[in-house]
Amino acid sequence: MLYVDLPKVVLHDHLDGGLRIDTILELAEENHYQNLPSTKPAELADWFDQGESGSLERYLGSFQHTIGVMQAGTAIERVAYESVIDLAADGVVYAEVRFAPSKCTAGGLTRRQVVEAALAGLRLGQRETHMETGLILVAMRNDTDSLEVARLAAEMNGSGVVGFDLAGPERGFPADDHLPACRYVREASMSLTIHAGEADGPDSIWRALQRCGAHRIGHGVRIIDDCLVEDGEIVSLGRLASFVRDHQVPLEVCVTSNLHTGDYPTPGDHPVGALHRAGFAITLCTDNRLMSRIALSDEFALVTEHHEFTLRDLQQVTEQAMMAAFCPLPTKERLLTERIRPGYEMAGV
Repeated sequence: MLYVDLPKVVLHDHLDGGLRIDTILELAEENHYQNLPSTKPAELADWFDQGESGSLERYLGSFQHTIGVMQAGTAIERVAYESVIDLAADGVVYAEVRFAPSKCTAGGLTRRQVVEAALAGLRLGQRETHMETGLILVAMRNDTDSLEVARLAAEMNGSGVVGFDLAGPERGFPADDHLPACRYVREASMSLTIHAGEADGPDSIWRALQRCGAHRIGHGVRIIDDCLVEDGEIVSLGRLASFVRDHQVPLEVCVTSNLHTGDYPTPGDHPVGALHRAGFAITLCTDNRLMSRIALSDEFALVTEHHEFTLRDLQQVTEQAMMAAFCPLPTKERLLTERIRPGYEMAGV
């Protein structure tokens, strides 16, 4: 079936992980960035492909070059604009795109200027495609500027910024090292998502939820480690897993990315199907379209082939994603009634 025709919602898509190869080459030339590993499109695409990276740390290392060409306002605006065009072409009706503005200040831009450039690109893409977006500002676990980024997110809330996130290497950098930033966001009545349970176990998820107060969990698939699994099905839950399921904490699941960082050897070993059938609030996400060479349609095809997701399952996870989005409730209801449900009805649900 043509998964591209199904309406989709993506909550976890990194702006600096979704550049087009031609754009990287053109921006490198325009901005005199000379550190690319290749100037040949096919070779560069192969270099960015992290399918064999085997670890989160090696996977994250590929971002040095996308960030390297995103140091000018025009470059950031173009990347944001093209992300909307590419997501909309894949059937996405709502996307929350995230990135770390501090990483784009080496060329002299302030964090605010970086964010304003990204928002300008998103708005331009929205006008062309009628796809709706929100921008999530990211602070890195292994940096020390999370409070400054949190303050900027709060200041720009309402202008297109919808939330705050902690990302980067999990092991050795616990989320609650950034409690001041998380508390600032919460006290500003803003939305908070935190990468957790990607490379580290349930303790990382516990810290993100119970110490930092996250509303959603980026990845979160290692919650399976707090479950008893028999013959591929969850038969009992530990205390944290029960909390996550019973409170319907949204999990931003990125199956292909998890495979590439070495967490699971084959698509069938990934716990997305077991978690979905056990009632967890699963959403399907792309993470990094460039590094994993995927679109959200590919994730839909993967869970259909390897985890027996039906069209009704795909509609369920799409509606769960829409309701977990950081946009206003009227926007959620409008997209559900005007685009998502009619799209699945046309597909035969």
